[in-house]
Amino acid sequence: MTELVTNQDLDPAALREAFGIFPSGVVAVAAEVDGELVGLAASSFTSVSLDPPLVSFSIARTSKTWPDLRRSPHVGVTVLAATQHSVCRQLAGEPAHRFDGVPIRVSEDGAVTLDEGLARFDCTIYSEVEAGDHMVVLLELHAVDQSDTSSPLVFHRSAFSQLAV
Repeated sequence: MTELVTNQDLDPAALREAFGIFPSGVVAVAAEVDGELVGLAASSFTSVSLDPPLVSFSIARTSKTWPDLRRSPHVGVTVLAATQHSVCRQLAGEPAHRFDGVPIRVSEDGAVTLDEGLARFDCTIYSEVEAGDHMVVLLELHAVDQSDTSSPLVFHRSAFSQLAV
C-alpha cells in the first residue's frame, strides 16, 4: 500500500475516478414549476436524519435546472429501479423531453414522482449549503411511498449497474 501524500494538487480526473469507486443509488428530483415539468437525476442522494426526517443530494452550482426546480413549494424524489437507466439518462438530457413517456404523479403542492420508482418522497427544501463547486441540498420529508422491493439503479465507476442479489 502506498502512503498518502498530503498538501498535493489533486488532479480533478483522478479525484473523480477515486470518488467513483464508491457506488451510489440514483434518484430523480422533480417538480411542476409554472405548469412545466422540471427535473434532474442525482447520484449523491443519502438519508440524513429521522427526526426531523431529512435526506440530501448534491447539485453542481452551474446547474441550469436547480434554480427553476427550487422555486416549487414541494419537490419529489424518486429512488430509481435498476431497470430505469434509460430514464436516468433521459432526466440528464434535453430539458423539454425529460419526462417524455415517463409515467409520473404530481402532488397538489407540485412534487413530481415517477410511478415506476422504488420509493417516492414528497419534500420541501430544509436548507442549502454551499460546498465548493456544488450545493448540498437538505430536504425535509412530508410523505413517503414504497411500493417496490426490486433492486435500485446504482452508479459506480461512471456507469450504471445493479446490485447482485
